[in-house]
Amino acid sequence: MKTSVVILNWNGRKLLEQFLPSVLQHSLSDECNVIVADNHSSDDSQEFLRRYYPELPVIVLEKNYGFAEGYNRALQQIDSEYVVLLNSDVETTPDWIQPMVSYMDAHPEVAAVQPKIRDYKEKGRFEYAGASGGFIDRYGYPFCRGRILSEVEEDRGQYDTVIPIFWATGASLCIRQKEYIEAGGLDDRFFAHMEEIDLCWRLNARDRKVVCIPTSVVYHVGGASLSQDNPKKMYLNFRNNLLMIYKNIPQRLFYSTFTLRFFFDILACLRLLLHANFRSAWSVIDAYVDFLKMRSSYKSIRQENLRKAVKEIIPTQYGKSILIDFYFKTKKTFSAVERGWSWK
Repeated sequence: MKTSVVILNWNGRKLLEQFLPSVLQHSLSDECNVIVADNHSSDDSQEFLRRYYPELPVIVLEKNYGFAEGYNRALQQIDSEYVVLLNSDVETTPDWIQPMVSYMDAHPEVAAVQPKIRDYKEKGRFEYAGASGGFIDRYGYPFCRGRILSEVEEDRGQYDTVIPIFWATGASLCIRQKEYIEAGGLDDRFFAHMEEIDLCWRLNARDRKVVCIPTSVVYHVGGASLSQDNPKKMYLNFRNNLLMIYKNIPQRLFYSTFTLRFFFDILACLRLLLHANFRSAWSVIDAYVDFLKMRSSYKSIRQENLRKAVKEIIPTQYGKSILIDFYFKTKKTFSAVERGWSWK
Protein backbone atom coordinates (compact mmCIF):
# COMPACT_ATOMS: atom_id res chain seq x y z
CA MET A 1 0.00 0.00 0.00
CA LYS A 2 1.38 3.41 -0.95
CA THR A 3 -0.15 5.35 1.97
CA SER A 4 -1.39 4.22 5.37
CA VAL A 5 -3.40 6.47 7.66
CA VAL A 6 -2.63 5.31 11.20
CA ILE A 7 -4.90 6.32 14.08
CA LEU A 8 -3.45 5.73 17.54
CA ASN A 9 -6.29 5.07 19.97
CA TRP A 10 -6.39 4.92 23.74
CA ASN A 11 -9.80 4.67 25.41
CA GLY A 12 -11.22 6.68 22.55
CA ARG A 13 -14.29 4.65 21.66
CA LYS A 14 -16.49 7.77 21.48
CA LEU A 15 -13.94 9.56 19.29
CA LEU A 16 -13.72 6.58 16.95
CA GLU A 17 -17.49 6.47 16.68
CA GLN A 18 -17.59 10.18 15.89
CA PHE A 19 -14.59 10.65 13.58
CA LEU A 20 -13.64 7.29 12.04
CA PRO A 21 -16.49 7.40 9.47
CA SER A 22 -15.16 10.63 7.90
CA VAL A 23 -11.61 9.27 7.82
CA LEU A 24 -12.74 6.10 6.04
CA GLN A 25 -14.99 8.01 3.65
CA HIS A 26 -12.29 10.49 2.66
CA SER A 27 -9.20 8.26 2.75
CA LEU A 28 -9.82 4.73 1.50
CA SER A 29 -8.68 4.04 -2.06
CA ASP A 30 -6.64 1.55 -4.04
CA GLU A 31 -3.52 3.36 -2.83
CA CYS A 32 -4.52 4.25 0.74
CA ASN A 33 -5.74 2.25 3.71
CA VAL A 34 -6.67 3.13 7.28
CA ILE A 35 -5.26 1.31 10.32
CA VAL A 36 -6.13 1.71 13.99
CA ALA A 37 -3.35 1.06 16.52
CA ASP A 38 -4.88 0.47 19.94
CA ASN A 39 -2.73 1.49 22.92
CA HIS A 40 -4.15 -1.22 25.22
CA SER A 41 -7.48 0.54 25.77
CA SER A 42 -9.49 -0.41 28.84
CA ASP A 43 -12.78 0.82 27.37
CA ASP A 44 -14.74 -1.01 24.65
CA SER A 45 -12.75 0.44 21.73
CA GLN A 46 -11.61 -2.95 20.43
CA GLU A 47 -15.06 -4.48 20.76
CA PHE A 48 -16.54 -1.47 18.92
CA LEU A 49 -14.07 -1.90 16.05
CA ARG A 50 -14.66 -5.66 15.79
CA ARG A 51 -18.42 -5.16 15.75
CA TYR A 52 -18.80 -2.21 13.39
CA TYR A 53 -15.58 -2.34 11.33
CA PRO A 54 -14.65 -6.02 11.16
CA GLU A 55 -12.52 -5.57 8.01
CA LEU A 56 -10.54 -2.62 9.36
CA PRO A 57 -6.92 -3.54 10.22
CA VAL A 58 -6.28 -3.13 13.95
CA ILE A 59 -2.88 -3.33 15.65
CA VAL A 60 -3.31 -4.21 19.33
CA LEU A 61 -0.45 -3.10 21.59
CA GLU A 62 0.11 -4.95 24.85
CA LYS A 63 0.13 -1.82 27.03
CA ASN A 64 -0.33 1.94 26.80
CA TYR A 65 2.98 3.10 25.32
CA GLY A 66 1.91 6.72 24.96
CA PHE A 67 1.88 8.70 21.73
CA ALA A 68 5.56 8.34 20.80
CA GLU A 69 6.35 4.68 21.44
CA GLY A 70 2.82 3.70 20.47
CA TYR A 71 3.40 5.02 16.97
CA ASN A 72 6.93 3.64 16.82
CA ARG A 73 5.67 0.14 17.58
CA ALA A 74 2.69 0.41 15.27
CA LEU A 75 4.75 1.61 12.31
CA GLN A 76 7.09 -1.36 12.71
CA GLN A 77 4.14 -3.49 11.59
CA ILE A 78 3.27 -1.37 8.55
CA ASP A 79 4.88 -1.37 5.11
CA SER A 80 3.95 1.78 3.17
CA GLU A 81 5.81 4.51 1.33
CA TYR A 82 3.93 7.19 3.26
CA VAL A 83 2.33 7.02 6.69
CA VAL A 84 -0.07 9.59 8.10
CA LEU A 85 -0.10 9.88 11.88
CA LEU A 86 -3.65 11.00 12.56
CA ASN A 87 -5.19 11.83 15.93
CA SER A 88 -8.43 10.07 16.76
CA ASP A 89 -10.14 13.46 17.28
CA VAL A 90 -9.62 14.70 13.73
CA GLU A 91 -12.37 15.19 11.16
CA THR A 92 -11.06 14.89 7.62
CA THR A 93 -12.41 16.50 4.44
CA PRO A 94 -12.80 15.21 0.87
CA ASP A 95 -9.51 14.79 -1.00
CA TRP A 96 -7.37 15.65 2.02
CA ILE A 97 -4.78 12.94 1.32
CA GLN A 98 -4.02 13.52 -2.34
CA PRO A 99 -2.53 17.06 -2.17
CA MET A 100 0.01 15.92 0.42
CA VAL A 101 0.97 12.70 -1.37
CA SER A 102 1.17 14.43 -4.78
CA TYR A 103 3.44 17.13 -3.37
CA MET A 104 5.78 14.59 -1.80
CA ASP A 105 5.82 12.55 -5.02
CA ALA A 106 6.95 15.68 -6.87
CA HIS A 107 9.46 16.80 -4.21
CA PRO A 108 11.77 13.99 -3.10
CA GLU A 109 13.68 16.41 -0.85
CA VAL A 110 10.58 16.73 1.36
CA ALA A 111 10.41 14.23 4.22
CA ALA A 112 7.13 15.28 5.84
CA VAL A 113 4.10 17.49 5.30
CA GLN A 114 1.01 18.53 7.20
CA PRO A 115 -2.42 19.83 6.13
CA LYS A 116 -3.99 23.05 7.34
CA ILE A 117 -5.52 22.39 10.78
CA ARG A 118 -8.71 24.19 11.72
CA ASP A 119 -10.54 24.09 15.04
CA TYR A 120 -13.34 21.54 15.06
CA LYS A 121 -15.38 23.60 17.54
CA GLU A 122 -14.85 26.93 15.74
CA LYS A 123 -14.36 25.89 12.16
CA GLY A 124 -13.46 29.33 10.90
CA ARG A 125 -10.41 29.48 13.18
CA PHE A 126 -7.05 27.76 13.14
CA GLU A 127 -6.42 25.03 15.67
CA TYR A 128 -3.87 25.61 18.41
CA ALA A 129 -1.66 22.56 17.81
CA GLY A 130 -0.61 22.97 14.20
CA ALA A 131 -2.63 25.69 12.42
CA SER A 132 -0.99 26.25 9.01
CA GLY A 133 2.47 25.03 9.94
CA GLY A 134 4.76 25.02 12.96
CA PHE A 135 7.87 27.00 13.89
CA ILE A 136 10.07 27.51 16.95
CA ASP A 137 12.05 30.51 18.11
CA ARG A 138 15.71 30.70 19.09
CA TYR A 139 14.95 29.44 22.60
CA GLY A 140 12.79 26.48 21.62
CA TYR A 141 9.33 27.97 22.14
CA PRO A 142 6.93 26.70 19.46
CA PHE A 143 4.39 28.78 17.58
CA CYS A 144 2.40 28.40 14.38
CA ARG A 145 1.38 30.18 11.23
CA GLY A 146 -2.00 31.13 12.61
CA ARG A 147 -1.23 30.84 16.35
CA ILE A 148 1.24 32.84 18.42
CA LEU A 149 1.37 31.57 22.01
CA SER A 150 -2.26 31.75 23.22
CA GLU A 151 -3.55 33.91 20.35
CA VAL A 152 -5.28 31.82 17.67
CA GLU A 153 -6.23 33.58 14.44
CA GLU A 154 -9.30 33.33 12.26
CA ASP A 155 -8.59 31.58 8.96
CA ARG A 156 -9.28 34.16 6.24
CA GLY A 157 -7.08 32.45 3.67
CA GLN A 158 -4.08 34.55 4.71
CA TYR A 159 -1.86 31.49 5.14
CA ASP A 160 -2.89 29.39 2.15
CA THR A 161 0.50 29.28 0.44
CA VAL A 162 2.62 26.13 0.46
CA ILE A 163 5.68 26.90 2.58
CA PRO A 164 8.58 25.18 4.33
CA ILE A 165 8.00 24.94 8.07
CA PHE A 166 10.06 23.89 11.07
CA TRP A 167 7.64 21.28 12.39
CA ALA A 168 4.50 19.49 11.32
CA THR A 169 1.86 18.70 13.89
CA GLY A 170 1.54 15.16 15.20
CA ALA A 171 -2.23 15.56 14.95
CA SER A 172 -1.92 15.00 11.20
CA LEU A 173 1.62 14.26 10.08
CA CYS A 174 2.29 12.72 6.67
CA ILE A 175 5.84 11.37 6.46
CA ARG A 176 7.90 9.02 4.35
CA GLN A 177 8.10 5.85 6.41
CA LYS A 178 11.73 5.27 5.39
CA GLU A 179 12.69 8.75 6.62
CA TYR A 180 10.76 8.24 9.85
CA ILE A 181 12.74 5.10 10.59
CA GLU A 182 16.11 6.50 9.49
CA ALA A 183 15.66 9.57 11.71
CA GLY A 184 14.91 7.33 14.70
CA GLY A 185 11.16 7.91 14.87
CA LEU A 186 9.53 9.65 17.81
CA ASP A 187 11.41 9.80 21.10
CA ASP A 188 9.58 7.19 23.21
CA ARG A 189 10.83 8.68 26.49
CA PHE A 190 8.83 11.82 25.75
CA PHE A 191 5.65 9.72 26.13
CA ALA A 192 3.56 12.59 24.72
CA HIS A 193 4.00 16.24 23.60
CA MET A 194 6.87 17.83 21.64
CA GLU A 195 7.96 14.54 20.06
CA GLU A 196 6.94 15.58 16.54
CA ILE A 197 8.87 18.87 16.86
CA ASP A 198 11.93 16.92 18.00
CA LEU A 199 11.60 14.57 15.00
CA CYS A 200 11.20 17.48 12.57
CA TRP A 201 14.24 19.21 14.07
CA ARG A 202 16.31 16.14 13.25
CA LEU A 203 14.91 16.05 9.72
CA ASN A 204 15.62 19.75 9.12
CA ALA A 205 19.15 19.48 10.51
CA ARG A 206 19.79 16.61 8.09
CA ASP A 207 18.61 18.84 5.21
CA ARG A 208 15.26 17.13 4.77
CA LYS A 209 12.35 19.49 4.22
CA VAL A 210 9.09 19.80 6.18
CA VAL A 211 6.23 21.58 4.41
CA CYS A 212 2.64 22.71 5.00
CA ILE A 213 0.06 21.96 2.28
CA PRO A 214 -2.94 24.24 3.06
CA THR A 215 -5.07 22.87 0.21
CA SER A 216 -5.47 19.82 2.42
CA VAL A 217 -7.74 20.67 5.36
CA VAL A 218 -8.70 18.80 8.53
CA TYR A 219 -10.51 19.80 11.72
CA HIS A 220 -8.98 18.95 15.09
CA VAL A 221 -10.76 18.91 18.45
CA GLY A 222 -7.53 19.27 20.46
CA GLY A 223 -7.08 18.61 24.16
CA ALA A 224 -8.91 15.28 23.86
CA SER A 225 -6.29 13.58 26.05
CA LEU A 226 -5.22 16.46 28.32
CA SER A 227 -6.50 20.04 28.34
CA GLN A 228 -4.11 22.96 27.77
CA ASP A 229 -4.08 23.97 31.46
CA ASN A 230 -3.60 20.44 32.79
CA PRO A 231 -0.52 20.36 35.11
CA LYS A 232 0.61 17.01 33.66
CA LYS A 233 0.49 18.45 30.15
CA MET A 234 2.45 21.49 31.29
CA TYR A 235 5.03 19.23 32.91
CA LEU A 236 5.45 17.13 29.75
CA ASN A 237 5.62 20.19 27.51
CA PHE A 238 8.36 21.86 29.57
CA ARG A 239 10.39 18.70 30.27
CA ASN A 240 10.23 17.45 26.69
CA ASN A 241 10.97 20.86 25.26
CA LEU A 242 14.14 21.11 27.35
CA LEU A 243 15.19 17.60 26.31
CA MET A 244 14.51 18.46 22.67
CA ILE A 245 16.73 21.55 22.87
CA TYR A 246 19.49 19.59 24.57
CA LYS A 247 19.34 16.88 21.90
CA ASN A 248 19.49 19.21 18.92
CA ILE A 249 20.92 22.66 19.64
CA PRO A 250 24.33 23.30 17.99
CA GLN A 251 27.21 23.53 20.43
CA ARG A 252 28.03 27.17 19.71
CA LEU A 253 24.49 28.16 20.72
CA PHE A 254 24.20 25.79 23.67
CA TYR A 255 25.06 28.00 26.65
CA SER A 256 23.44 31.22 25.43
CA THR A 257 20.24 29.37 24.57
CA PHE A 258 19.93 27.58 27.90
CA THR A 259 20.86 30.67 29.92
CA LEU A 260 18.13 32.79 28.35
CA ARG A 261 15.69 29.89 28.34
CA PHE A 262 16.14 29.40 32.09
CA PHE A 263 15.48 33.12 32.64
CA PHE A 264 12.29 33.02 30.54
CA ASP A 265 11.02 29.93 32.37
CA ILE A 266 11.62 31.55 35.77
CA LEU A 267 9.42 34.44 34.61
CA ALA A 268 6.78 31.95 33.43
CA CYS A 269 6.84 30.21 36.80
CA LEU A 270 6.51 33.52 38.66
CA ARG A 271 3.58 34.49 36.45
CA LEU A 272 1.81 31.24 37.33
CA LEU A 273 2.40 31.87 41.03
CA LEU A 274 1.04 35.42 40.77
CA HIS A 275 -2.13 33.95 39.27
CA ALA A 276 -2.30 31.41 42.14
CA ASN A 277 -1.79 28.56 39.67
CA PHE A 278 0.39 26.65 42.11
CA ARG A 279 0.04 23.19 40.58
CA SER A 280 1.16 24.39 37.17
CA ALA A 281 4.07 26.34 38.67
CA TRP A 282 5.18 23.18 40.47
CA SER A 283 4.90 21.30 37.15
CA VAL A 284 7.51 23.64 35.66
CA ILE A 285 9.84 22.99 38.60
CA ASP A 286 9.27 19.24 38.31
CA ALA A 287 10.04 19.44 34.60
CA TYR A 288 13.42 21.06 35.29
CA VAL A 289 14.28 18.55 38.01
CA ASP A 290 13.53 15.60 35.73
CA PHE A 291 15.28 17.21 32.77
CA LEU A 292 18.46 17.48 34.83
CA LYS A 293 18.09 13.84 35.90
CA MET A 294 17.58 12.63 32.33
CA ARG A 295 20.12 14.86 30.58
CA SER A 296 23.14 12.58 31.00
CA SER A 297 21.28 9.66 29.42
CA TYR A 298 20.78 11.80 26.30
CA LYS A 299 24.43 12.73 25.87
CA SER A 300 25.17 10.04 23.26
CA ILE A 301 21.95 10.88 21.39
CA ARG A 302 22.95 14.55 21.28
CA GLN A 303 26.38 13.60 19.92
CA GLU A 304 24.77 11.43 17.24
CA ASN A 305 22.36 14.18 16.20
CA LEU A 306 25.14 16.74 15.92
CA ARG A 307 27.27 14.29 13.95
CA LYS A 308 24.48 13.62 11.44
CA ALA A 309 23.46 17.28 11.11
CA VAL A 310 24.49 18.97 7.87
CA LYS A 311 22.73 22.28 8.60
CA GLU A 312 23.58 24.18 11.77
CA ILE A 313 21.35 27.13 10.95
CA ILE A 314 17.80 26.12 9.99
CA PRO A 315 16.07 28.99 8.15
CA THR A 316 12.63 28.09 9.52
CA GLN A 317 13.83 28.50 13.11
CA TYR A 318 13.00 32.05 14.19
CA GLY A 319 16.21 33.75 15.26
CA LYS A 320 14.55 35.98 17.86
CA SER A 321 12.37 35.51 20.94
CA ILE A 322 8.67 34.94 20.27
CA LEU A 323 7.99 35.86 23.92
CA ILE A 324 9.55 39.31 23.55
CA ASP A 325 7.73 39.82 20.26
CA PHE A 326 4.41 38.84 21.82
CA TYR A 327 4.56 40.55 25.20
CA PHE A 328 6.70 43.63 24.48
CA LYS A 329 6.37 44.28 20.74
CA THR A 330 2.66 43.27 20.62
CA LYS A 331 3.16 40.97 17.66
CA LYS A 332 0.10 38.79 18.05
CA THR A 333 -0.15 37.31 14.54
CA PHE A 334 2.21 35.26 12.42
CA SER A 335 2.15 37.88 9.65
CA ALA A 336 3.44 40.46 12.15
CA VAL A 337 6.27 38.14 13.20
CA GLU A 338 7.00 37.19 9.61
CA ARG A 339 7.81 40.72 8.46
CA GLY A 340 11.56 41.06 8.09
CA TRP A 341 12.19 37.35 8.56
CA SER A 342 13.94 35.99 5.46
CA TRP A 343 13.20 32.32 6.10
CA LYS A 344 11.44 31.29 2.85
